[in-house]
This record gives sequence, structure tokens and C-alpha cells, in this order.
Amino acid sequence: MRALAFGLVFSAVALPCLARTVLKSEPLVLAPYEVAFVQDASCPIGKVLKVTGAIRGLHRRKACVTLAAEQASMAIATP
Repeated sequence: MRALAFGLVFSAVALPCLARTVLKSEPLVLAPYEVAFVQDASCPIGKVLKVTGAIRGLHRRKACVTLAAEQASMAIATP
């Protein structure tokens, strides 16, 4: 019975973490090594821009990647 309860609690916590938010615009502030997914016109259809934050003095890393439709949700970035 404890294993069943543990499994339910773990799945309730783990499932929301699997969703990725796709922003409408690139965030101005991004912590080092933090990843943001942006719907950008520079990437082909079906791909999103993956922006990885960098430490001070270095440029952000940007790459077009494919996300599964069930893992992405659209959101509006707030400045």
C-alpha cells in the first residue's frame, strides 16, 4: 500500500515537470545555463529556438531544435 501511495505522489510531482513552455519572445534576463524555448521566425516550421544562458562576458548559445507537440505549451513572455 505504501508503494502505491508513493507512486501516486511521485507521478503527481513528476508529470508537470515534463512540460516545456515555449515563449513568444526571448527573455531579456537568463541565468547561466538556464534554457528557454522561443517560437522564433529564424527557425524553420516545426522547430523552436533553444536559448541557453551564459556566464558574464560570453554570448548566449542559440540553436533550432524540434520539440514533441505533447511536451510543449504556448505561453506569453512577460518583460
